[in-house]
Amino acid sequence: MAVPPDYDDDPERFRLGSRITERHLSAPSLYEHLATRLTGRSTIVDIGCGEGALAAALAAATPAALPLLARVSPGPAEALGSAPRRLVGVDASATMLGAHPRPVVQAEAARLPFAADVFDAALAINMLYHLDDPMPALREARRVLAPGGLFVASAIARDDSPELAAVWRREPTPFDAEEAQDLVASVFGTVEVERWDAALITLPDRDAVRDYLIARQVPRPAAVDAAAQITTPLPVTKRGALIFACR
Repeated sequence: MAVPPDYDDDPERFRLGSRITERHLSAPSLYEHLATRLTGRSTIVDIGCGEGALAAALAAATPAALPLLARVSPGPAEALGSAPRRLVGVDASATMLGAHPRPVVQAEAARLPFAADVFDAALAINMLYHLDDPMPALREARRVLAPGGLFVASAIARDDSPELAAVWRREPTPFDAEEAQDLVASVFGTVEVERWDAALITLPDRDAVRDYLIARQVPRPAAVDAAAQITTPLPVTKRGALIFACR
């Protein structure tokens, strides 16, 4: 079942998750890693961009290269403005876009308001699990990529965070790491997969465990009760995959 998006109704849940990761991650972030993989890609669309984690990582990695993206689409892209940019943020949530650097476009992943063949890279990071059917969004990402353009998606494994299995288990979604490779390959053909399976986060106390669970849409009372059963500090194994494909 798709994870219901609540970014407009409860944006603080999303922000709590971001803070937990930032404070307790023991490795470079996913977005920092992606910034290194996007070297040489000057026109990038971040589908499901949130509040701009990828934009921040790109700015930190290549601050002098940001003003490279000229306007990329006629018609609906008036929202992009005429100033050049490196990255265009796309999200269905007006709340998320309010905090993202411009240019931004409010749109659904399955209906991107861009012409075909205009981006060097298209990313869908930690968002395809929100869709009942991710296939239209994958096809749209391919459509807006120029020949040779890079597509990147991330997927979380169903057995992510196994140390918490006694109190919480992640429900299967339409885009989990177990099937993501085949889904992307069905649209793009050959894919490259990077998997992770390591204790990348250590939750120092029960408050951190509680917040980690709330960020995963566990109701607060249940998160408090679950955290009380956990011995801390708790190393948490993160499992998932990045899927890379070229048009």
